[in-house]
Amino acid sequence: MNPILISAVWGVVMMFGGLFIKQASSVRLLAITGAAILFISNLLELNGIRIISLDASPMLAFDTFGLLFNAVAYGCTLIYFLLSGKDIGKVGNHVSEYYALIFFILAGVAIASSFTSLLMLFLGIEIISIPLYILTATDKRNLKSNEASLKYFLMGSFSTGLMLMGIALIYGAKGSFNLDAIGIGTTALTPMIGAGLLLLMFSMAFKVSAAPFHFWTPDVYDGAPTVFTSFMATIVKAAAFIAFMRLFQGGFANFLPEWKMVAAIITALTLLIGNITAVFQQSVKRMLAYSSIAQAGFMMFALVALNGKGKEGLLFYSAAYSIATIGVFAILLRMKDYTFEGFNGLAKSQPVLAATNAIFLLSLAGIPATAGFMAKFYMLNAAVSTGSLLWLVILGIVCAAISVYYYFRVIQAMYFKDGDAQPIEASTTFKGLLVTVAVIVVLFGIFPEWLTSFLYYFV
Repeated sequence: MNPILISAVWGVVMMFGGLFIKQASSVRLLAITGAAILFISNLLELNGIRIISLDASPMLAFDTFGLLFNAVAYGCTLIYFLLSGKDIGKVGNHVSEYYALIFFILAGVAIASSFTSLLMLFLGIEIISIPLYILTATDKRNLKSNEASLKYFLMGSFSTGLMLMGIALIYGAKGSFNLDAIGIGTTALTPMIGAGLLLLMFSMAFKVSAAPFHFWTPDVYDGAPTVFTSFMATIVKAAAFIAFMRLFQGGFANFLPEWKMVAAIITALTLLIGNITAVFQQSVKRMLAYSSIAQAGFMMFALVALNGKGKEGLLFYSAAYSIATIGVFAILLRMKDYTFEGFNGLAKSQPVLAATNAIFLLSLAGIPATAGFMAKFYMLNAAVSTGSLLWLVILGIVCAAISVYYYFRVIQAMYFKDGDAQPIEASTTFKGLLVTVAVIVVLFGIFPEWLTSFLYYFV
C-alpha cells in the first residue's frame, strides 16, 4: 500500500511545490528525491516493513511479484529522472506539473501491479492513461504533439470501452469482480465468459500496443515530446504487461487452452509487424516506436506461457528493456537530427555517448553479454517449457535476427560513416551516469540472477 500512497502524495507535493519553487533544477531535485523515497519504501515493504499499514484486501494484494515490479519501475524512473530530468524542464513552463503527472502515473502503476479485482484493474489503467494524454500534448506549439494526444485519447477511450464491456460480461457470468472468484471452478467456457475474456484481451492488447491493435503507437510516440516518449515506451508499457499477466493468470488460467492460440496469433503478428516496419524507418525515433512494438511481441511470450518462468522472464525483460531504452532516448534527446544520418560520425565527436549508445542498442537487439540477450532467452525458454507452439519460438528467433539490422544501422552510422559533428550538450555528470547505466546493462546480462532470485528470496 505504501507505494500507492507515497506516489500519490508526492504527486500532490510536486504540484503545489511549483507554486513556491521556480527553478527547474530545484523541481528536478525534488522529483529525484521522491523517486528515491518511493524506491526505498518499496524495498522496505518487500522486507515486511510498512510505513503505513492498511488492509486493502480483497481489492489489492501486495505480493512479491508485484512489489518487485514496483522496485523495477521506481528504479527505472529514478534513472529516467537522472538522465532526462533536464529535458523535462525544456518542454514547457509547467515543470512541476509534469513531474506531478508522472508521480500520479506511478500510483496507477502500483495499482496495476497489485490488483485482485477487475474494478481496481480499471482504476489502475485509467490512472496511468489520463495523465499520459496530457503529457503527450504538452508541446502545444507542435501540431504533431496535439495530433498525437488526440489520437491517443480517442484510441485509449475506445479500448477503455472494450475493457468495461468485458468486465460487465464477466461480472454477469460470475457475479463477482474478484479474480479468485472468477478463476474458481473448471466449468466450460460459456459464451458470456468467452466474449468478456476476448474483450479484455483486446483492450489490454491496445494498452501494450500489441498487433493488430498497435496502429496508434508510432504516431503517438513520434508526436509526443521525446522525453515523455521515453517514459511511455518503457515503464508504462511494462506496467500494462504486468497487469495483463496478473489478469489472465489470476482470472482465466483455467481457460488457457481456449484462448492460448488467440494470444499466440497476437504475439506472432506483433513480432512480424513491429520488426518488419522498423526496418523501413528513416527516423531513429520512429524506428524506436516500431521496435517497441516488436519488444512487446517478446513480452507477450509470458502471457502465452503463463507459467513461473514467464513471470520471471517478464520481470527481467521489463528491467532490461526499460533501462536500455531510457538510455537510448537520453542520448537521442541530445541530438538535433533524429534521422540515421544525424548519428554519422558520433563516435569521433562524442566517443562516450557512442559507446554507451552501442551497448544499449546491442541489448535491445539481444546480443550476448547484455541484459537484452538474457531477457529474450527467458521469454523463449518460458514458451519452450510449455511443450507446444514451437513455431512461435522459431518465429521469435527469426524476428530477433531481423531486429539486429535496424539497431545496427545506428551503430554503423556512429562508427563507420562520416558526417558533420552536431553540437551536443553532454556534461561530465551526464556521461558518467550513462556509463553507469551501461555497466548495469552488461552486469544484468552476465548475472541475471541478481534480479530474478529475489522472486524466490522474498516468498
